[in-house]
Amino acid sequence: MMRQAIRTLRHRKSGFIATFVAVVFGTAIVMACGGLMETGIRSNVEPQRLAGTSLVVTGKQSHLRPGEEDATPLPERVGVPVDALAKIRSTQGVSSAVGDYTFPAVGPSVAEGHNWSSAALAPYHLTSGHAPRSGEVVVSSGKPGDHLTLIVNGDPKTFTVSGIAPTAGTNAFLSDDDAAQLVRNPDRFADVGVQVAPGANLGDVKKSLEKLDGSLTVRQGVDRGLAERPDAESHKTALIAVAGSFGGIATMTMMFVVASTLALAAQHREREFALLRGIGTTPGQVRRMILGEALLVSLPAVAVGVIPGTFLGRFLFDQLSTHGVASPVIQFSQGLIPFAAGAGAAVLAAIGAGLIAARKSAKIRPVEALMEASLQRKWFSWIRLLFGLLFLGGGLALLIVTATVMTGPLAASTAGPSILCWAIGVALLGPFWTKVVLAFWRWPIQALTRVNGRLAIRNLSARSVAMSAAVMPVMLAVGISTANLYMQTTQVHASSEAFTRDLRADAVLVSDAGLSPALLQQVRSVPGVASASAYVRSIGAVDDPRKSPFDEDGAPVIGVDAQGANGTAPVRLTSGSLAGLTGSTVAIPDYMATKTGRGVGSEVSMTMGDGTPVKLRVVATFAAERGYETIMMPASLVAAHTTDGLTKQILVRAAPDADVRPGLAKLAAAHPTVQVADRSTLVAANAEDLQTQAWVNYMLVGMLIAYTAVSVVNTLVSSTLRRRREFALQRLTGSTRFQVLRMLWTESTLVTLAGVTLGTAVALACLLPFSAKVSNSALPTGPLWIYGVIVAAATILTFGSTLVPATTTLRHAPTQPSYND
Repeated sequence: MMRQAIRTLRHRKSGFIATFVAVVFGTAIVMACGGLMETGIRSNVEPQRLAGTSLVVTGKQSHLRPGEEDATPLPERVGVPVDALAKIRSTQGVSSAVGDYTFPAVGPSVAEGHNWSSAALAPYHLTSGHAPRSGEVVVSSGKPGDHLTLIVNGDPKTFTVSGIAPTAGTNAFLSDDDAAQLVRNPDRFADVGVQVAPGANLGDVKKSLEKLDGSLTVRQGVDRGLAERPDAESHKTALIAVAGSFGGIATMTMMFVVASTLALAAQHREREFALLRGIGTTPGQVRRMILGEALLVSLPAVAVGVIPGTFLGRFLFDQLSTHGVASPVIQFSQGLIPFAAGAGAAVLAAIGAGLIAARKSAKIRPVEALMEASLQRKWFSWIRLLFGLLFLGGGLALLIVTATVMTGPLAASTAGPSILCWAIGVALLGPFWTKVVLAFWRWPIQALTRVNGRLAIRNLSARSVAMSAAVMPVMLAVGISTANLYMQTTQVHASSEAFTRDLRADAVLVSDAGLSPALLQQVRSVPGVASASAYVRSIGAVDDPRKSPFDEDGAPVIGVDAQGANGTAPVRLTSGSLAGLTGSTVAIPDYMATKTGRGVGSEVSMTMGDGTPVKLRVVATFAAERGYETIMMPASLVAAHTTDGLTKQILVRAAPDADVRPGLAKLAAAHPTVQVADRSTLVAANAEDLQTQAWVNYMLVGMLIAYTAVSVVNTLVSSTLRRRREFALQRLTGSTRFQVLRMLWTESTLVTLAGVTLGTAVALACLLPFSAKVSNSALPTGPLWIYGVIVAAATILTFGSTLVPATTTLRHAPTQPSYND
């Protein structure tokens, strides 16, 4: 039967093009997502500043809360205690170990400062000058004797260039004593570079170092680069999450599209299978032929799909790194595993669809097969009914979980998968839903189109089972695109509202190089300033997870200064006061206070972003929307436990009718790198961050939309070409080409209306519970033109995929052989 399958492909090329195209694009999409996943898991960062080390010792960038199995990632650099350096040096097999102080130092061609002894870890060599002494610095360009001003901890400091190390890049090296004085936490090295003695086994030394302290991590090989770029480690989780969630949805969508396309191709050949059964072909021979065709189409398509999959994976990673989701220093990886995932999913989808199609075509009796192919009375099999109900049940379960359990942004974790469950469930039971929707739309269409409308409606009623194959791809495209796009617009709007609702600042001073502690007092003395506070953000972990409203991703932490009722803190207090927010104190959301039973005066145990445990006394509680809760601490406490230890923003609130902008602008002009922004700029910057995150999702969703659009075109073109005999018969009985096209125009209108109606219903089943959880309204938020564009695109695809091939076919005389191909 393989020979028969090859002959079938030779003489029915057009019937298998749709399956070939679906497999090619499906393989490319899944392979690209697999490449993103592999890149995130590997997170290979080529070491530069630590390239000369055998091993690098860093702090463990995660914290395991009591009673939890999943560790909370720590976003700030944990570091290595200075006391551990002696233990590391005394470990058997270690020839030398050097601690590295790292701190922000911003100046011409300079971004970071380090102690000179750590220059040996690269190693960086001097080409002129000498090692730095007190007040001196080694940089990559210039000449010895030059004076260089660097912004360190928000204050300008001038150093004399003592030497030049051309390969140092943007690193500046100070004397060890100067570095220890300028780094915010001199009790911890950023990392320790280790050289292994000649003849010592690298693996054994690594194991010995790991046994020294459970809070340390030992890196070797390409992983040493992660010690230099801890931000790459924090991006690792985000990249894996994006690749995993989108890859799973893309894989399911691809398998569904490939399976439905191949099943449709088999359905269009039911008369052929009936004739084969009628001349004595056994069921086993029919099954082998259909499976052979599926393999003959899918295997070459997989080979072709590898080429765009490679380029697509690289393109997606570049876009994610450009927009801050992935670290640009990570090396993109796409090996055999992503290829196996894409190829395997595509081939399995083709084989699965072939088995389903073969089961139906091979099992039926020859006479029944001819009648079934002619009349198409059967809606769907019991297996299809079972799986359709299961997917609808899954969508309903996710809807209930979203509406009752999830809060705020977490609702997307269940609302997102629900759209796929609803869409697949409706598609599996497509003939039923198509008949229901057409029963609604048939009367207004018939009233508007008269004779051609009645002919089209009778045509669709008689062919409702086959017509559902044309409606379902439109439903899939409209449902997935509407739900995903409006989920993003609703999330962005809700997050923006949560940010601006309690924002009480009229202006903000910002500096990426950090703001001097003395600047805050100068801001408060500006005429018209009613209140000013440092503003620092980080993430910590509440060490009572059974009673904490925060999950394993940690609790957002905001650092502000103690202030009265007219302060700039973006909260609405419900008890206590922020006047006592000093030292080891905290203000918590009232929901957390209620859930934990801890009010003002109680104690909360937390782990800061750098892994430092703290015990905090509650001085206030405040109102916070569910899902957007934060914890508020003194700015000095939060800044001390961040990677750079800097305050980069100062919030300013003006007195009534006072204009503080001129005074703040004059103050900022006297401090390099400091800029003044008003409230609208602050809101716009937050919105831009939200839009950046949403853009990534738009891009990924757009890729799925494009893929489902391919399915729409494939299905409708194939369905239209299948009806060539019908068009010929209509013309032989007196219908003109224009009348046939008018009938198809009406049919396309009904298909579009049915697909858009079902797609909108599927999208609303996802959007309504999601919107109710992330915002104050059950209705999704976003511009109406998005929905208009989706509907317009679905309409153009439907009409174009139907009328273009029909017009080409109708150019020939009804008696020509082209109608019988």
